[in-house]
Amino acid sequence: MRRVALAAPRDDLRAALVTVAVAGTVQLDRPAENPAAPGPAGALLRRLHTNPTEPALTAEPPDLAELERSDRADLVAGEAQVEEYAEIAVRHGEVAALTGWSPEPDLPALSERLAGHGAALVPLPTPRGVDPPTLLRSGGEVRGAFSSLVSTYGTVPYPDIDPTPLAGVAYVLMFGMMFGDAGHGLLLLVAAVLLRAGLPRRSHTLRQAWPFVGAAGLAAIVFGALYGEFFGPTGVLPVLWVAPLDDPVRLLTAAVAVGAVLLAAAYGVAVVNRWREGGPRLAMYASSGVAGLAVFLGLGAVAGGLYLRSGLLAGAGGVVAAAGLFLAAVGFHAEAGGGASGAVQAGVELFDTVIRLGSNLFSFARLAAFGLTHAALGWLVWSGTTGLLGSGWLAAVAGVAVFVAGNVLAFALEALVAGIQALRLEFYELFSRIFTGEGEPFRPWHLPLEEET
Repeated sequence: MRRVALAAPRDDLRAALVTVAVAGTVQLDRPAENPAAPGPAGALLRRLHTNPTEPALTAEPPDLAELERSDRADLVAGEAQVEEYAEIAVRHGEVAALTGWSPEPDLPALSERLAGHGAALVPLPTPRGVDPPTLLRSGGEVRGAFSSLVSTYGTVPYPDIDPTPLAGVAYVLMFGMMFGDAGHGLLLLVAAVLLRAGLPRRSHTLRQAWPFVGAAGLAAIVFGALYGEFFGPTGVLPVLWVAPLDDPVRLLTAAVAVGAVLLAAAYGVAVVNRWREGGPRLAMYASSGVAGLAVFLGLGAVAGGLYLRSGLLAGAGGVVAAAGLFLAAVGFHAEAGGGASGAVQAGVELFDTVIRLGSNLFSFARLAAFGLTHAALGWLVWSGTTGLLGSGWLAAVAGVAVFVAGNVLAFALEALVAGIQALRLEFYELFSRIFTGEGEPFRPWHLPLEEET
């Protein structure tokens, strides 16, 4: 993203602004306070008591009286926007200028179009202490579907890494572990295919979510195969890893281990983000930087050493954790302003960091808890079905009804719960480390020409 100034002859400023608006690649600055008084088009728009959702422009200055007679409020609204930008432009002699932001790859094409009006886009240095607006690359349908995980949480700050790939993998993994049933996953996969095909037609607005639904379905199928679940413990699939109801401790251990891996990955991204935001010092002393990562890995090594009865591993982990706590204490003390009160606050912050770290890690136990819940519902439905079968045809019909209705209920309930819980873990346990602030989304000014509408 590049800081730019739009410079144009005063007499050609409107033509330059129209060119910029039609290109739709520049976000022009607007005054935060004291907005300019409305021009003729703005005053007319107020009299019309309307605010069109799709304003447009004409290449040449329009006849406002004619637009009012023909009820072209869209063109009036577009002209009013041009007037607003023209009014706040800085003027020096015969030249007027506005500042803004534009993606650097788009500058040559727009500059060439502006040259025809005697205007230019002049690159400027980025103001100190000001982050450019964030423009994340779309990356196609798949990346676009998963980008909503990040955008729902907030706008990625400009210096930070876009965590969409990590967020997508983490969400799908967690959802599959909680929704582990190959039959239910197959239903999600069918739903994804239907959405991709635009069916049903009333759900066309959800079409872009098909990669999200499909990936969740595949994850559910994989974990269903590992659990031996296909619309419950029907025996259609063998247990490849663990039957949740038979060995819940093993599933719980695996859930916490998955959480540890995801937290380590989040810390890795956070270290890079802190470096890009504030340099090596922030990356070293921030609780979500190297200091926090050292505490996390050190305490993990201590736990591993105790479990394996390895004094060397536990001792090394203790040293690493102590180093991380020292770095974090220095950072907290400096942030608090130093002195005795800063030391007290740093001690409180350190205690909170360790407690939160443990609670964040064990929050991932819910992956096993809701996986067990899903398996228990499947077992309950299957037990009711088998209990009715073999007792006459009426009982068999009732058994089929129990199987279908029970699976519909389990599918709907567990899909909702697993989806919400995976999102909760993503936001509170992972994103809370990756992000320490929020960026500003890139909002380019774009209006179509009348000939294009």
